[in-house]
Amino acid sequence: MKESEKRNIIIGIDVGGSTTKIVGFKRTDSGAELIAPEIVRANDPVTSTYGAFGKFTDEHRIPISSIERVMMTGVGSSYVKHDLYGLDCRRVEEFRSIGLGGLYLSGLENALVVSMGTGTALVHSKSTGEMNYLGGTGVGGGTLVGLSKLLLQVGNIDHIIEYAEGGDLANIDLRIKDITAKDETSRLSADLTAANFGNVSDVATKSDIALGIMNMVFETVAMVSVFASRHVGVSDVVLTGNLTRLPFCAEKFHEFNTKHKYGVNFIIPEKAQFSTVIGTALAGLEK
Repeated sequence: MKESEKRNIIIGIDVGGSTTKIVGFKRTDSGAELIAPEIVRANDPVTSTYGAFGKFTDEHRIPISSIERVMMTGVGSSYVKHDLYGLDCRRVEEFRSIGLGGLYLSGLENALVVSMGTGTALVHSKSTGEMNYLGGTGVGGGTLVGLSKLLLQVGNIDHIIEYAEGGDLANIDLRIKDITAKDETSRLSADLTAANFGNVSDVATKSDIALGIMNMVFETVAMVSVFASRHVGVSDVVLTGNLTRLPFCAEKFHEFNTKHKYGVNFIIPEKAQFSTVIGTALAGLEK
């Protein structure tokens, strides 16, 4: 068998500031088979890139000779100056990776893909290959951790989640029902937030504050997504990124789908936290 015929695996690597994600696709007669994604944590992007590559190829028993090319994206990918082990390495614009990954995981042909990482990016994505970056917001995971450090003296995301699970938003947020008479009819849900942190109680606990911060982040992302979806004329919004793994995320966006009538369908697909790196690898499958 010729060497070129053996090379049937595309590797995708998303190099972030503190984590690196890696995934693979194996070309088959019927298309491409996804190889389970991995994540490696390290402060140095070069170290985490080589660590993720070594761990991934070892665990899945992928010989270097079978790798067709390596596709890279993410803020840390610029620090990797040389090709990995002599392989064909190419860089993918992160917004393209976001769009490709969101469509692949959701099975949609036209959607707004929202990547919730340290900040939040929005990409209008079409199966025709058109990826339109619409902008975003600086509110995201960095906001959640940063405000938690300031207000709670807690910076570990797992500890923040533990605090938030026992919180009560009634002690933090001002809601429509707090400023509207009970017998007054309105098209707005009574539980809709009128002002984040607009009704902080003197007896608010750390749990209340943690939940309030988390709620503010997700509500900001939700409303920015609503405005963007209306702008491009789509109703399906695919949520991706690390924040999708937080328990409160699914609950909050389900609330937007059912209680708050904005005409938007928020979707959190399986493996949503790996969407961008999957999109990066998919870019290597394109002709």
